Amino acid sequence: MAQREIELVLMRQLASTLAQPILLIDHNGDLLFFNEPAEKLVGKRFDEIGEIRRGEWSELFKPTDDDGVPIKREDQLLTVALDKGEPTHLRFWIQGLDGVRRQIAGTAFPLVGQAGRTLGVVAFFWETGRP
Repeated sequence: MAQREIELVLMRQLASTLAQPILLIDHNGDLLFFNEPAEKLVGKRFDEIGEIRRGEWSELFKPTDDDGVPIKREDQLLTVALDKGEPTHLRFWIQGLDGVRRQIAGTAFPLVGQAGRTLGVVAFFWETGRP
């Protein structure tokens, strides 16, 4: 991990020890890390793909609603938490990098450091169903 805010480093460390799938996004919206339990949902290991730029992750995972309609970028879970600074919850479908379509639910909330510094977003996910 490149030079990062200490809170992001600590959040990554915590995420790596938990059994819940977790993604970590920095203040620019770049995907910094996802833990081993999230690899099943993503469809690849983090060490195989590494960090993903903001504009790329929604293109990779193609989030859609129950009818298969793409979710607008501004309405996507991570975008709402980052751009609006609001905790949010969403149930949706993604296409994993292994080609498997999965229904997932996620809760994301902004990470705010001391003095109101915007650090990024942490998101917890779980698979809710199968097609």
